[in-house]
Amino acid sequence: MKKQTIAPKRWWFIMPIVFITYSLAYLDRANFSFASAAGINDDLGITKGMSSLLGALFFLGYFFFQIPGAIYAERRSVKKLIFVCLILWGGCASLTGVVSNIPMLAAIRFVLGVVEAAVMPAMLIYISNWFTKSERSRANTFLILGNPVTVLWMSVVSGYLIESFGWREMFIFEGIPAVVWAIAWWFLVQDKPAQARWMSDAEKAALQAELQKEQENIKAVRNYGEAFRNRNVILLCLQYFAWSIGVYGFVLWLPSILRNGTQMGMVEAGWLSAVPYLAATIAMVVVSWASDKTQNRKLFVWPLLLIGALAFLGSYLVGSTNFWMSYTLLVIAGAAMYAPYGPFFAIIPEMLPRNVAGGAMALINSMGALGSFIGSWIVGYLNGATGSPSASYIFMGSALLVSVWLTLIVKPAQNKAPPLQGAKPA
Repeated sequence: MKKQTIAPKRWWFIMPIVFITYSLAYLDRANFSFASAAGINDDLGITKGMSSLLGALFFLGYFFFQIPGAIYAERRSVKKLIFVCLILWGGCASLTGVVSNIPMLAAIRFVLGVVEAAVMPAMLIYISNWFTKSERSRANTFLILGNPVTVLWMSVVSGYLIESFGWREMFIFEGIPAVVWAIAWWFLVQDKPAQARWMSDAEKAALQAELQKEQENIKAVRNYGEAFRNRNVILLCLQYFAWSIGVYGFVLWLPSILRNGTQMGMVEAGWLSAVPYLAATIAMVVVSWASDKTQNRKLFVWPLLLIGALAFLGSYLVGSTNFWMSYTLLVIAGAAMYAPYGPFFAIIPEMLPRNVAGGAMALINSMGALGSFIGSWIVGYLNGATGSPSASYIFMGSALLVSVWLTLIVKPAQNKAPPLQGAKPA
């Protein structure tokens, strides 16, 4: 008999909020790629090497403040934390449109990273409070879909805004929605199911019982120090570092890569930049469903990253002489890199108890931020120094191959406590 889903309405209440919030966060970090392709460097006197560093500075701020944000979210309130973050990152994003010099731009990019650092781990903690193990990969995917879906529509909208107004106005207009959404967030969100007025007492009790039952089968971990020394956590930190090199080298510099050596306008570059994220959106939904169905997380991570690596290396081999073949391979690489996010972030809550899982996810995500910093900086530098994306394809493809190997050597968690002496095996 098929197990009945507890309070199916959770998906309709929680997921739109989660999706919109992360979508707005992603909008205000990724639109820098369009300003880079549209003339911010010429207007502010930014060299190609400095441009890659400015694009990457966001991730440096993002790296340092992941864990403090996760601890606050885990021990206090996701609702209060994200409310403040929404207002601050929307303000920083709009302020980017009025910068007049490089130091001001550098400071805003770094502060934007600091403010957004708490978003990902806090939202993963929020999801783990509301969804069970059998649902978590799909729930995580709806969160992270805010990434490719945002870049999908942002690529088109930003292209039109820049064409019609300019890069300054693009930043100003695209920062406002986060501030407006902060008000809606405050009135719509509750930290825990027990606070929800739209769930019955029976639904709350059933959900709490299911979440508690999951915790009983996970080996106790006393504190964050013990969790951070866990072999699998260390391997997943390194894996996500390497994976993020490929992802953010791709995200931040795709419009520039497409315009390199062509007479393509910003609107055309925007439409072409959107296609990989459409493919990624479809792939993420399919992969997360299959992962929850089989409860096999690793199987839906490493093969896809391998496909992404091979697609990047294929783009290098094709070269700039065949634009459409190279572009097709970039679409495949983008979809393959994004597809495993849901299963990947379902691994930690199934491996560590709730008292430390949020901090471990923050540590892993902070290492991803460091990889994002390295990836976006070096890819931007290689593109500028060589005048071609070929070297960056090798760099991103190699990083993904390392992440494949690290995923393969993560051992399945032995979480279940041994049966009591004299007890019959189940």
